[in-house]
Amino acid sequence: MMKELDRLLSLIRQACGRYRMIGSGDRIAVGLSGGKDSLALLYALNTLRGFYPEPFSLCAVTVDPGFPKDSPAARGPFEPLSELCASLGVEHRIVKTDIYAVVFEERREKNPCSLCANMRRGALTDAALSFGANKLALGHHLDDAAETFFMNLTANGRIGCFSPVTAYEDRGLSVIRPLIYAREREVAACVRAAALPVIQSPCPANGATGRAETRELLRALDAKNRGLYRRILGAMERAGVDGWHGKE
Repeated sequence: MMKELDRLLSLIRQACGRYRMIGSGDRIAVGLSGGKDSLALLYALNTLRGFYPEPFSLCAVTVDPGFPKDSPAARGPFEPLSELCASLGVEHRIVKTDIYAVVFEERREKNPCSLCANMRRGALTDAALSFGANKLALGHHLDDAAETFFMNLTANGRIGCFSPVTAYEDRGLSVIRPLIYAREREVAACVRAAALPVIQSPCPANGATGRAETRELLRALDAKNRGLYRRILGAMERAGVDGWHGKE
């Protein structure tokens, strides 16, 4: 096993053990966007299911936001994802939506990421349930958690973050985030080593968001204060912020 994947699997097992993300007999739908995070998550979970003490099955769901016909995203960019899933023996479904039209044409959101994320999550949840899944795995990693914490603090005056596990009991589904202990660079290293087919986002707001600004700020702070990201994670766990805790 390549060292990059081995490192990622170790961090995933830590997160899954501490937050009880995977139980025996779970059917886990991976939200597969084609970005490096979701690709690494699918690849690692597929490897993990070969030896994890709690047996589970996998499927994958990709949300098609419905980009305009002249966009590169409308010309079949999901084929590499389907081919990867087939090679792994993982069933893959592509869900067509009108997210682009709602966010960019009807609502014309100045800050579209929040609405888009909510609509994507709704589509992923519905698709996961149609797959018979009881877990939906998303590719948020440690850098995402730190950025979300800082964005809530600076923009909303609130101490908060997404949760490692979110249970929707009324729908019989839980959202899990197995990559929360992995740095973005560790995820990227695994993707490069495994030569996974990354699809670049064609979103018109990509790279021009408040999250991108926060990412640059945290990277600058981390350059002067090494270990900042893991200290933020530790602080959230010690404080018990939004479902984060330090006990297995």
